[in-house]
Amino acid sequence: MSTVILVSKITCPNCGHQKEEQMPTDACQYFYQCDHCKEVLKPKLGDCCVFCSYATVPCPPIQEGSSCCG
Repeated sequence: MSTVILVSKITCPNCGHQKEEQMPTDACQYFYQCDHCKEVLKPKLGDCCVFCSYATVPCPPIQEGSSCCG
C-alpha cells in the first residue's frame, strides 16, 4: 500500500513562481490563480487538474491509479 502525498509544489508556466499547495482529496482542482502574476491556470489537454499539469506531485486519485473526473 502506497502513501498518498497531499502537498505539491505548483509552478506557474507564465512567470515561474512556485508555491506549495494542499491538494483536495474529494475533487479535481480545475483552476488555479498564480499568487505572483495572477494568471489563471487550467489543466493541459489530457490532464485532469492543474496539479497533474503544473505541479511536482499529481493529484491524489491519479497517485492511487484511478481517475478523479469520472
